[in-house]
Amino acid sequence: MAATRREFLKRSAAAGALASAPLVWDRSTAWGADINSKLTVAAIGVGGSRGRYNQGGNIGRKAGKLGRMIAVCDVDDVHTAEFNADFDNQLNMYSDYRELFEKEKPDVVTIGTPDHWHVPIAITALRAGSDVYCEKPLTLTIDEGKEIRRVVEETGRVFQVGTQQRSENDSQFLKAIAMVQSGRLGKNVNAYVAIGGAPNEGPFPSTPVPEGLNWDMWVGPAPKVDYCEQRRRMFRWWFEYSGGKMTDWGAHHIDIALWALGYDHSGPQTVKGTCTFPSSVPSSLDWPAFLNGQTTLPNGFNTAVNFNIDLEFANGAVMSVNDEYKREDTNIAFDNGILFEGDAGRIFVNRGKLEGKPIEDLTAADNEELHDRIIKLYKGREPGDHMANFFACVADREQPISDVVTHHRTMTCCHLCNISLMLGRELHWDPKAETFVGDDEAVSLMTRKRRPEYDISV
Repeated sequence: MAATRREFLKRSAAAGALASAPLVWDRSTAWGADINSKLTVAAIGVGGSRGRYNQGGNIGRKAGKLGRMIAVCDVDDVHTAEFNADFDNQLNMYSDYRELFEKEKPDVVTIGTPDHWHVPIAITALRAGSDVYCEKPLTLTIDEGKEIRRVVEETGRVFQVGTQQRSENDSQFLKAIAMVQSGRLGKNVNAYVAIGGAPNEGPFPSTPVPEGLNWDMWVGPAPKVDYCEQRRRMFRWWFEYSGGKMTDWGAHHIDIALWALGYDHSGPQTVKGTCTFPSSVPSSLDWPAFLNGQTTLPNGFNTAVNFNIDLEFANGAVMSVNDEYKREDTNIAFDNGILFEGDAGRIFVNRGKLEGKPIEDLTAADNEELHDRIIKLYKGREPGDHMANFFACVADREQPISDVVTHHRTMTCCHLCNISLMLGRELHWDPKAETFVGDDEAVSLMTRKRRPEYDISV
């Protein structure tokens, strides 16, 4: 029965039927379509349709096809106008999300801003009664994860994080997780993650603010700074706004590795590693003072360029996180993907492939059993489209596949990696208490001061 259903869904997708397919798979088609067509949507942070960082616009457009788009908000007037044009110039346009929520009551909000704005806007949206789809990484700090988890619980709203590897890529990542959890790799499984290195560039010049851009609003809760095009367009490589490759690709691959290994609480017990920072970052930098705006660095990238980190869990398992993973005594080398290895074999997965002898040895019956495991992993639904999963859950009020609780666990690991690299030492973490053991400096890096005019209270 499951195989027949799977083939039907594949044929439907191939025929371009996604837009007309039921959004609630375990309800009637008419009911699901009727509910979702009435949902109003507002998109906050949409990027430029012709620019590089336009994922916010992409998720907004997807949501607009499944619901009814009513408003758009972006700090750049060009971005709002471009997005509005895609909806026949019928949307209400805003440059300040706070004004949007004063005047609009959207059922659904998409958030595609730079990372440092995700949690403040998401909390505002949740308290306004909206369900939220927010791009990854959801959080800038560990404590932000605790904040957003608490507000989701208090409000009861539906929240999906944009870690689409949980839904898409032909279920390759879900199958890898099912392989690990089914015991097909044996016992003592470790994960070796590679997420690529980061650029080392700068310093860059400060330049005049482009017309139509509210730069102070873009900077928002982060320390005040003059306009710099690279800060805006390449914010991933600035700790003020993001976390480098660790919270970029790490939010995807660390997420899958953690899910496969089955750690259902808050993370590892020890974290240790080495890295290379850009030349503009001194080894003596007071990281808490810098991140809280009390000292400055030259105007260049400041996240880790190369890194090798081990996260060790209570049962002895290890997750190794690297810019590039190599084994000198073998031909194993990759710069993007996850290698799972246990006593009985190993498999490799990334967005392009799922391979290894345990995969080659699967029979038709094995694949059917793994498919049933995938359905269980996906909370009883057929995986396929991440945004559709969100709208299905908005309709039936269940939390979607990339819920805040599990994403917070993933981001805790990502932030732990960065904090260990900043401080240059092994750190000890209490997963249940969600704090560092005997290290006040590390504890201070779990949070950030926000500029008062852009702060929120939780």
